[in-house]
Amino acid sequence: MARLTGKTAIITGGAQGMGAVTARVFVEQGANVVIADILEDKGQALAAELGEQARFIRLDVTNPQQWDEAVAVAESMGPLNVLINNAGILVFKAIAEQSMEEFNKVLNINLTGCYNGIRAVIEPMKRAGSGSIINISSVDGLQAKNSLSAYAASKWGMRGLTKSAAIELGHYKIRVNTVHPGGIDTNMHSTDGEGSSGADAFYKNHALPRVGQPQEVANMSAFLASDEATYSTGSEFCVDGGWNAGLALDFLPKS
Repeated sequence: MARLTGKTAIITGGAQGMGAVTARVFVEQGANVVIADILEDKGQALAAELGEQARFIRLDVTNPQQWDEAVAVAESMGPLNVLINNAGILVFKAIAEQSMEEFNKVLNINLTGCYNGIRAVIEPMKRAGSGSIINISSVDGLQAKNSLSAYAASKWGMRGLTKSAAIELGHYKIRVNTVHPGGIDTNMHSTDGEGSSGADAFYKNHALPRVGQPQEVANMSAFLASDEATYSTGSEFCVDGGWNAGLALDFLPKS
């Protein structure tokens, strides 16, 4: 039996990139999947590709009413026991140049959208008898960089929200964790809007000197969604090639 058989998941930002790869992995592992995104054409095409185990719904994560609609679609497929808060945007802008509107847009999608999702699935997961909420943060939710004030604030905020939710919801057997990808080969990773197959050079001083692949993040989410992770909650799971551990400095000895 596949490790996710009998589970139903909502995956936000599921129409492309890491979300789409996660949807494919979950279907392969036996789950029913609701692909939730504002990208209707891509989302519908992916759902059609994945077959009867997948459905698409248009979801603006900042809209609580649309969350209720997504939950209804999920529960029509089976008990809702997995949520992956993957939707997010990345903006590079210096603090002095960033408007409040730009700052708040990042927080509204990345953090408030995550909060809306958690609120929306509490009662359905209680009905299901258990649940796993997986919030896709970032290596920038563990450290930071210049030009990422809004993004880092949203991803650090997601960690605090996750821990609070884990404490509140644990007695319902609802687990809440964050996943922290490093550089992953998706459109978001590349400045030109294309997956960056030549990006390994940037990571030459990392413990694993290459860019990460979306499948590697999806595999972590599949583990956390599964019954293999039933004693893990309120925690951070890194898929960053060792980025957060530090860098190998060329002027110091190496093994």
